[in-house]
Amino acid sequence: MKLSNAVRRTSAALAVGSMSLGLVTVTGGAAQAAASCTGDVSIYGTLSDGRLTYTQIEPNTGDRTKTLIGPALGFTPKAMATLNFNTVLVTSTTGDLYRVDVQTNNTSLTVAGVVKIWDGGWTFDKMVYDGAGHLYGTVEGQLHQYVVSQAKPSGSAHIGQHVVIDTGFVLKTLAAAGDDRIIASTSGGQLYSYKIDGVGDWTRATLKSDGWSAVDSLTSPGGGLYYGRTNGGMYWYHDVDPTDGDGSDIAYHSSDPVDASGWTQSLLSAYANNCAYVPPAPSATTGEKIAKVANAQVGKDFNDFDFHYPGAWCAEFVRYVWANVGAKTSGVTPEAGSLYTYGQNNGTLHSTPKVGDAVVYGYSGGGNANHVNLVVAVDGDYVTTVGGNESDMVKKTTYNWKTNNNPLNAGDIAGFTSPVD
Repeated sequence: MKLSNAVRRTSAALAVGSMSLGLVTVTGGAAQAAASCTGDVSIYGTLSDGRLTYTQIEPNTGDRTKTLIGPALGFTPKAMATLNFNTVLVTSTTGDLYRVDVQTNNTSLTVAGVVKIWDGGWTFDKMVYDGAGHLYGTVEGQLHQYVVSQAKPSGSAHIGQHVVIDTGFVLKTLAAAGDDRIIASTSGGQLYSYKIDGVGDWTRATLKSDGWSAVDSLTSPGGGLYYGRTNGGMYWYHDVDPTDGDGSDIAYHSSDPVDASGWTQSLLSAYANNCAYVPPAPSATTGEKIAKVANAQVGKDFNDFDFHYPGAWCAEFVRYVWANVGAKTSGVTPEAGSLYTYGQNNGTLHSTPKVGDAVVYGYSGGGNANHVNLVVAVDGDYVTTVGGNESDMVKKTTYNWKTNNNPLNAGDIAGFTSPVD
């Protein structure tokens, strides 16, 4: 077990605002959360009289779109975990485990059956399902884990491989946030995230060191979306990266709750596979940006640019493209050879091509060269270049750079110069 203090992932206020169970949706401001969800967030719950509830929330705005109240389950619920859109596991205060099969949650909430699938032994005070086959429960500070092998499990045949992960899990709330990932708050106000890797093998990050003591229910559909109830109001939060153990990137929507009041359920549980975290695409490198800008100019001629030397504008073209991506162009003149000396002066002159490089041809010293263009692709011994003033236009060419077999008739390759950011 490892502990870390990433005091930052303060689940952005998941406010589930004024909902009086079954009342009309209260639309709030459009605070955007960019989780990748298959549809509206689904949250099941139970009222104090044992009736089942179902609520839908629009994940991007935090607006509640629906709340339905269904029948009583026929026992007093103690803990619940939503397995999928129409299957919920619920324990009773007497320790039995039930499977609730939802028939419809469209315009009304009806159940196809409430089936007892385990007699006794299920005494967990909290229970969550991570959407990836793992059911967790806490009791007397222990964290237990089971593997669920069926969408509609029937007792020990489909819920097994029970292990006790560890002790020390004295938590006020518990929610699954992804595959073997748990978030939880404590009576002392801390917000934690856990990554469970096995028995005695888990890590905890402190997302917030205080401020969460008033949250009495926490649930998550995955994807970094958290919903927390405070004083009957449901607040929503978006964790930009729920895997980093860092709470500084959690967006709060305190002034735009789901509802400001009305969430009176005794238990709440979101369908944990509703949303997914999609890592952002890596930022384009300087070379990739140069290639994109250069390729967009192919087919243009001198008159399409604000250049000054109509018969020799190859270096001006390189400077234009580099400048467009924010690369340093100090020292680049209309002379093709200036790209060679640029590389010498900045320590970026080399003999192997990279995307974004300037290719200098026929360098004769003293800052003099025959031509220069840009590398936009490299494939083994072949490069693709885009250059200005090639047949009086911006042209794309592919050739074997190792044999200097270039079609430009501009002389041998003298070197490749990378730009300085």
